[in-house]
Amino acid sequence: MDVAVLAGVSAMTVSRVLNDPDRVRAETRARVLAAVRELDYRPNQAARQLVTGRSGVLGVVSIDTTLYGPATTLYYIEQAARNAGYNVSIASLSSLNRRSMEEGVQRLRAQAVDGVIIVAPHESASEGLRHLPPELPAVAVDAGDDTPVPVAKVDQRAGAVRVTRHLLSLGHRTVWHVAGPADWLDADGRIEGWRGVLEEAGRPVPDVVRGDWSSRSGYRLGRGLAEEPELTAVFVANDQMALGVLRALREAGRRVPEDVSVAGFDDIPESAYYWPPLTTVRQDFGEVGRLAFHMLLDRMAGADPEGRRLVEPELVVRESTGAVPG
Repeated sequence: MDVAVLAGVSAMTVSRVLNDPDRVRAETRARVLAAVRELDYRPNQAARQLVTGRSGVLGVVSIDTTLYGPATTLYYIEQAARNAGYNVSIASLSSLNRRSMEEGVQRLRAQAVDGVIIVAPHESASEGLRHLPPELPAVAVDAGDDTPVPVAKVDQRAGAVRVTRHLLSLGHRTVWHVAGPADWLDADGRIEGWRGVLEEAGRPVPDVVRGDWSSRSGYRLGRGLAEEPELTAVFVANDQMALGVLRALREAGRRVPEDVSVAGFDDIPESAYYWPPLTTVRQDFGEVGRLAFHMLLDRMAGADPEGRRLVEPELVVRESTGAVPG
């Protein structure tokens, strides 16, 4: 009422400006917003919830990690929600399984969230996703194909296909692979794409070696790969492990890309500044976050969005890959 008096409009017009501004003429909208700033008005969320039946809060359940992919996805989900006027409450879990996920969801339900987004990159999270409360609108990010809720994710297999074909196109007889840890769905998708290209081309399929996403594990595995005389190309499942592989090869006297081509996955901001700059696969985490948010809005509105939305990755070719040694 105070804002309405100062702006010279009705209280209903103030409500429209704050909740559906496109319905109000620009001149009137500007006058109301000026009054809002002058009075330092803040909407009462508790009162709004009583009227609308909505809290204006969305929940996100995610594994507690500093890994680039999950952390960046979480950032873009939160950004998309806040840009649309929602607050975000995050339940960070040390592991994603049925019990921990149920506990995280219950914590968020106690805050009366309108819906939840679950970042579920682990195979072990699938059981928890099958036991979500049916009345709670939910979507998942990076979850498996058998997930009972809508999923937004990058097409990991397609990214691995692109980078493996790129290395074969340079004349390499085969491509070795440093994979991510077991139980990570992204790691499995990248293995499938890599192996499928080699098998389709009739090329030898080297044994997979698995790291833990860290540069340290890439370095340890890279020291073993450097001793393989037939190694000329290696696809590493993330850029941090690729950094360790680059160092191990350099210490062993194997030049990159003159002797061995190295490619990564993720396109972290530092990848362009590795030496040599790293060929990698760029994932559009911003698009994944926006997709997940809008799919959740559809669920909250009672719609049933498409079961799985895939974001296409992009191959970024830099100086770490080159023609097979002559």
